[in-house]
Amino acid sequence: MTDAGQEGRERVLTEAFVSLADTLVTDFDVIDLLHRLCNDSVALLPVDAAGLMLSDQRGTLRVVSSSTEQAHLVELFQLQANEGPCLDCFHTSRQVVVADLDDEARWPRFVAHAREAGYRSVHALPLRLRSETIGGLNLFASTPGELSPHALRVGQALADVATIGILQERALRRQEMLAEQLQGALNSRVIIEQAKGMLAERGRIELDQAFTLLRAAARSRQRRLSDLARDIVSGAVISGVLPDPPRPNE
Repeated sequence: MTDAGQEGRERVLTEAFVSLADTLVTDFDVIDLLHRLCNDSVALLPVDAAGLMLSDQRGTLRVVSSSTEQAHLVELFQLQANEGPCLDCFHTSRQVVVADLDDEARWPRFVAHAREAGYRSVHALPLRLRSETIGGLNLFASTPGELSPHALRVGQALADVATIGILQERALRRQEMLAEQLQGALNSRVIIEQAKGMLAERGRIELDQAFTLLRAAARSRQRRLSDLARDIVSGAVISGVLPDPPRPNE
């Protein structure tokens, strides 16, 4: 790697941890935090996509974020099939490393689906703090191979800092508040998915692009993703989120 490339990677790494650390001292949007975790993981590690699952107040895993729509669908299938590395990672609180899916026999349906999506290797990292595990981060790559110990440490460190952000001190003191916070994030995701679908259909764009527009609009208006999404679903807001259609003479 060139000096410029190394410097750029170190800058991205620093910004990622500074951004995650901000959640410890300021009010933050949980969904935006988790989306940032997925994107930072792809930017910093030799993987092609990332997906994130969190447990609800009943201990059931739900998909809450992904770097691509394809990874999102693979994560959903993992839950539907009730098998896969993220589930094992969550239940054991340990990293699950699959260097080559062709050699993996534990989850035949998941492996077939992931291979069909173009993935050849998977790493699952727990979101944990001490004895409590609240979810898992899945890292997908289109080529076989195991992440280096350094890359695994970086990925786990990102997951750990994000976990601390979710499990803030006030939430740790009151388990009920933690359950409400996580449940609120999961419920918000449902609203965001609905808004994303509406924008994609109305703008005739891909779902990934619709989410990018939704996120950009929320930031420019200094609003939470879930609040803006709720207004879009109710019909209260739509103008300014999608780009204006081109004029006939353009």
